[in-house]
Amino acid sequence: MKQLFGGLLLGVGILIMTCSGLCSLVVVFMGFSEAMRDPSIIMLPLLVGGIPFAIGFGLFWWGRALLRPPPELDNRDQPL
Repeated sequence: MKQLFGGLLLGVGILIMTCSGLCSLVVVFMGFSEAMRDPSIIMLPLLVGGIPFAIGFGLFWWGRALLRPPPELDNRDQPL
């Protein structure tokens, strides 16, 4: 169950990051004509799109942490 929940968190986090990042990118490129008059308009998508991106990033890292094995089960640190 832990693996399923971790995978779901990973997938949802990636989807949220992708959607908010692409939307912010489109708004930034469409706002370049306005940016010649007011350069601070480029920061608006970062403010609005940055919050969902940060939430998606947090879900991604939480899911990744759930999918990793506990340190005591990790055999990479033991000599051969």
